[in-house]
Amino acid sequence: MTERRIELDKFLGEAFDRIPVAMIVVNQHGAITRLNQLAETTFGYTSAELIGLPVETLIPARYRHAHPGYRQGFLAETTARPMGAGRDLSGLRRDGSEFPVEIGINPVQTNEGPMILSVILDLSERKQSEKRIQDALAQKELLLREVHHRVKNNLQVIHSLLDLQALKCSDSEMVGMLRDSQNRVRSMSLIHQTLYQSQNFAQVDFQRFLGELLPRLTEAYGSMSSQVAIHVQANEVKLPINEAIPCGLIVNELVSNALKHGFSQRSQGTIQVDIRQMEEQHVQLSITDDGQGIPESLDLLHTGSLGLQLVHLLTRQLHGQLDIHRANPTRFSLHFQLGASI
Repeated sequence: MTERRIELDKFLGEAFDRIPVAMIVVNQHGAITRLNQLAETTFGYTSAELIGLPVETLIPARYRHAHPGYRQGFLAETTARPMGAGRDLSGLRRDGSEFPVEIGINPVQTNEGPMILSVILDLSERKQSEKRIQDALAQKELLLREVHHRVKNNLQVIHSLLDLQALKCSDSEMVGMLRDSQNRVRSMSLIHQTLYQSQNFAQVDFQRFLGELLPRLTEAYGSMSSQVAIHVQANEVKLPINEAIPCGLIVNELVSNALKHGFSQRSQGTIQVDIRQMEEQHVQLSITDDGQGIPESLDLLHTGSLGLQLVHLLTRQLHGQLDIHRANPTRFSLHFQLGASI
């Protein structure tokens, strides 16, 4: 039995040395009594150099004063647990360099009294990998910001070119078409500006976008800015850019049409823009006005209006459904599913 016990102790000792994690045994007084080969490699000491020294030798100086208290607290309630949960822990190598660690502590009863078995993981490689990932994400975010900024600037150049062309044109109908094109370009530019200023490049804050777009639309129609009130309801609605651009253009077209045609015979009125994100990624957009309404004689599917043609085209792009109520009030209601246009 004695020979078997000796063989078992030898086997366990060899297994302890070869375990592929750093392990250190500390007695109740905080002195190191044993460490395995990986612990030697991790900290840069030999067993002979460390055995008998306080475990605080392996801890950065600024943390040493608190460590004995932690050890006594563990000995008073000996249950296996991670050390320093919620805190970043550091080890100290022989050469004075620090490195991030994760430590699990376990109680061990021996003939020499209670001991603490510490399992130490060197997190240096993991932290470096995390930093590389964070740096790559930061670079990607910077690139996305630059892309949206450049797209916005290019669209603003197109907007200015259309403005110059309108100033040189004497045909009022052509000027109107150029102004409409300006508004469409501005709508797309505002979406990219909203993304550029956002913390989330995956989604457009539609409340913010509409807050920028609609006042500029009313200004484009002169006296309408004081005659027609526009109310917006878009709380907490955030759309992916694939849906945000066509949806923004639809709002641009329908509000523009209401301003141009809905109030030609009235001095005042109201336009309501309402967009809601329902359950199961369903979005409902409605543009309502109390203007003069759409004549029954007007075929909305085959109209000569570029704006309404664009609305139908964008609705198909979103794989949505457009419902139209012609008067009292006039309402365009669009329903679509997020992700359906991808």
